[in-house]
Amino acid sequence: MIDKFINKILQGDCLELFKNIPDNSVDMTFADPPFNLKKNYTSYTDSLEFHEYLNWCEKWISEMVRVTKPTGAIFVHNIPKWLTYYATYLNRFANFKHWISWDAPTAPMGKSLQPAHYGILFYTKEPKGAKIYELRHPHKRDRKQGYLWKDYGGKKDLLHPFGPLVSDVWADIHRIKHNTKRDPHPCQLPIHLMDRLILLTTDDNDLVLDPFSGTGTTAISAKRLGRKYIGFELDKNYIEISQQKLAKTMPNYKIGESWVSFYLNDIITIRNNDWNRLRDYFIMPEPIRAIDYKRIKIKDKKLIPSEKELPLIKENTTVEKLENKNGKKVKRQENTLFVKFG
Repeated sequence: MIDKFINKILQGDCLELFKNIPDNSVDMTFADPPFNLKKNYTSYTDSLEFHEYLNWCEKWISEMVRVTKPTGAIFVHNIPKWLTYYATYLNRFANFKHWISWDAPTAPMGKSLQPAHYGILFYTKEPKGAKIYELRHPHKRDRKQGYLWKDYGGKKDLLHPFGPLVSDVWADIHRIKHNTKRDPHPCQLPIHLMDRLILLTTDDNDLVLDPFSGTGTTAISAKRLGRKYIGFELDKNYIEISQQKLAKTMPNYKIGESWVSFYLNDIITIRNNDWNRLRDYFIMPEPIRAIDYKRIKIKDKKLIPSEKELPLIKENTTVEKLENKNGKKVKRQENTLFVKFG
């Protein structure tokens, strides 16, 4: 039954589309739902009443748990306020693993502590037996001098050549801040954030499901890492963008036989247990303590897939938008960014 939905972005309400997905059939579920902060979506009004929003969230969260395999993982991304409520739902049906703190500062707000992170709840379907892999990321360095930020004292000979294990605080992945890098979507995640989650909890040909697919970030990450995907999305324009981008995506994010995440012509996430296979592709600093000021380098840059920029153009479009004050629908002209291919 599920085969006809694999590697497709389906249009419709996620609660209806979930009915097509059997129990225990998906290896990883990921959700980045609307934040109920009046964001400018074209097919959704992002301003539900408090309890209405939470009741709706409880329904799709329970569906995520239902369709996830006993060996699978469940991720939910949001601001801390909503995650505290999501956790109460998930604690009933799933097993808590981590609250991942994604260091992604927002604009100054209010007179309280300034928001400086988003959260990603990480749960597994069962307490034991889930697929979870240790990951590594490159050592953090001073941008000008290239020296390690952290002082390891006399322990530099013991450092891993590629970098430390990934913790539950992610400060090395940044928000998409420039419009030239964005799709026409108010809450687009960086694709290498999804790479890291997928490498953390899935294997080749595993199935990843995203009930709020947007412009296809999760699906693109899954495809380029050799996984299968299913996406749900209300907006047909977002689906068209996703399909165009997916058509240009190849399952080529690997070095040798190991899947890795690339960003800006560099490798930014690997699995720890892949290192013995990957190390032969790198030039190591000698002696190893020279890693304090010398990075490891990949021997052949041709192994890194080219990341072709997809230019954005502005077009005038008529958008039907629900106005919250009087409940009436009005049409208005606005500039919307569209991806131009070819």
